[in-house]
Amino acid sequence: MRLNRVIPIVGGAVAGGAIALAVASGGGGGSHVTTQTVTQPASSVAVPTSLSTARGLTINQIYRAASPGVVDITVTTNQAGGGGFFGGGGGGGQSQQATDEGSGVVYDTKGNILTDQHVVANATSVKVHFQDGRTADAKVLGTDSSTDVGVIHVDVPASELHPIPFADSSTAQVGDPVVAIGSPFSLPETTTAGIVSAVGRSITAPNNFTITGAIQTDAAINPGNSGGPLLDGNGHVLGLNDQIQTSSGSNAGVGFATPANTDARIANAIIAGNPVKHAYVGVELNSTSTNGAQVTQVQPSSPGASAGLQANDVITSVNGKAISSTQGFIETVDNYAPGQTITLNVKRGGQQQTVKLKLGTRPQSASQSGG
Repeated sequence: MRLNRVIPIVGGAVAGGAIALAVASGGGGGSHVTTQTVTQPASSVAVPTSLSTARGLTINQIYRAASPGVVDITVTTNQAGGGGFFGGGGGGGQSQQATDEGSGVVYDTKGNILTDQHVVANATSVKVHFQDGRTADAKVLGTDSSTDVGVIHVDVPASELHPIPFADSSTAQVGDPVVAIGSPFSLPETTTAGIVSAVGRSITAPNNFTITGAIQTDAAINPGNSGGPLLDGNGHVLGLNDQIQTSSGSNAGVGFATPANTDARIANAIIAGNPVKHAYVGVELNSTSTNGAQVTQVQPSSPGASAGLQANDVITSVNGKAISSTQGFIETVDNYAPGQTITLNVKRGGQQQTVKLKLGTRPQSASQSGG
């Protein structure tokens, strides 16, 4: 288990379009986030999804409603020690065959289950364990390493499947209560609670590109929690638990879940049999830049290079939409598809430039783009 560092140096993309930027690699394995639900009094401000009921659910009510839709996943791989960002249950040590453990969320009554890509990466066999004791073999339907989303499929009666509704993750606000259910350290149905500590975080995907819009939480997340749900105050999935930041390998109160909106979008494409492609710009960005997104490096032969982007350029708008930060640039480009042409306003040496850029298709990994 390794320290997972969140370094939003480069942009990631999602199905239907996005921008791929190179990011510093982050270690880790499966992670589970635990959160707690709370209600807030009505006010004049917009009420987030997690607090939309007149009266908030208790943690026990959330557990009873959602836990039948949370599964324990055991994976066999041919890689010594297993894989992933956060580790699973039993490790394979130096042996050729290894087992890992993670969690998953029942997505529909057709047998589709969502988890993290790194939970099922390189799997030779996958087994799903349901709350009532049933065990079923699963096949990997598809994965996307750029967003760390995986879909597995089981052939079981519909009565065995208890889908959990997905929330609109864009409504999450700091302080919202959350609850996590998963299998940390091979302990299925473990429930933890906390709050949304921050929104709009950037975390490193398994292929070293950037996942945007991650939800940070102080809910306990430990090995085996990866792929399990981070639930809002209504018991709906706010995101899939993905990573922790730690120096010890165990929970340190800083966990991250991939956003439910991205999880569902990628899952729907995989289930429909559509290829998941991400748009690619091929630049690295300053993670702390303000008043725009500052380019720190342009990858050779990339769309950014072909368009004439240069180091130290500051991108201030995309197709007329103002860009105030690196995060804003990445999220905006995520709405476009490979092959589309976008117009960038760029500040260079104190002068404004207009740059037309045709988005490419992201490589399989950031290393293949030189980033």
